[in-house]
Amino acid sequence: MIASSLVQPRVVHDVDVAVIGAGVVGLACAATLAARGRQVAILEKNRRIGQETTSRNSGVIHAGLYYPTGSLKARFCVEGRRLLYERCERHGIPHRRCGKILVAIDDAERKKIESIHALGLANGAGALELLDGEAVTRLEPRVRAVAGLLSPETGIVDAHALCESYRREAEDHGALLAFDNDVFALEPEDGGWRVRARTSAGASDELAVRFVVNAAGLDAPRLAALAGIDLAARRWQQHLCKGDYFRLSTRHAGLARHLVYPVPVQAGLGIHITFDLGGKLMAGPDTEYIDRVRYDIDASKAARFGAALRRYLPDVRDEDLEPDYAGIRPKLAGPSETFRDFVVEEEGGLVNLIGIESPGLTAAGAIARRVAELIDAIA
Repeated sequence: MIASSLVQPRVVHDVDVAVIGAGVVGLACAATLAARGRQVAILEKNRRIGQETTSRNSGVIHAGLYYPTGSLKARFCVEGRRLLYERCERHGIPHRRCGKILVAIDDAERKKIESIHALGLANGAGALELLDGEAVTRLEPRVRAVAGLLSPETGIVDAHALCESYRREAEDHGALLAFDNDVFALEPEDGGWRVRARTSAGASDELAVRFVVNAAGLDAPRLAALAGIDLAARRWQQHLCKGDYFRLSTRHAGLARHLVYPVPVQAGLGIHITFDLGGKLMAGPDTEYIDRVRYDIDASKAARFGAALRRYLPDVRDEDLEPDYAGIRPKLAGPSETFRDFVVEEEGGLVNLIGIESPGLTAAGAIARRVAELIDAIA
């Protein structure tokens, strides 16, 4: 197995699949493949699982409201949601089916909500319910809205516990997990691939495998390019879209029983109210396209966040908001583009997962099943 102690390259031949990336999607793929009897090696450049996109999202389990019917995002979200709730129950993963209310503050937004309602029903997003302003107030007394859409299937999950459950399943079926291994070469060879990785100390190893799953998140396009894929020709260049979260003052404890979302904006779902399983209230994320990975938060954004929240939560003041954390979406859609779907494509034994942004956490189990099907079809 890839190890951090070797100075000279070592070649290992007896592995079916190399999964690159130990975020939630990579771990789900590894667990699914290992459970089907494949020998799996997971290569992760960090020293722990789920350290990038997975650990820097809100942990929301999405119902499948927003994505074009028939798209991978719509299909995998709905299937993945079902699989995720089943997994949480089976493995005791902390979660809560708290529901979500999408709110409209004027008639124009009411019409948008009606369109989202129709789209969600077409996608199989669950028993959605249109609400008038009084119904919204009965469910959430501190929310101001003329209409709303209740999504009972939306929830929250402990993303770290979810990752750990996939890790345990993968390892229980014989998968090997190697941290501190950054892949720097992917070379096709007869009957498979040669994967070259190095540690932060400079040691390098090689892995000879039949299949590669590129689940590297923010780093996935680089790995596809290493394999000889023309990213520009396929429009696989990802854009780094940063989202900041602010936490709300404890004076707002119990602010909402449901997640509360505004009508979505082009690059994201708008600055919304969510909470974790411990009850911490958060607002976000916003959208900011950036040219390099960074996680700093500008505290002066509190005024912008406060203004956005007061459209439907009039009691929130700017001083109630403190910077919390930031995440980065690996988006295929640039600042002026509209919808771009997930890329889940196999070529020559290499399965590329590109642009796996939201609802990637919800969809992880469904994506993993699709990856396993692609590999089974050519094995």
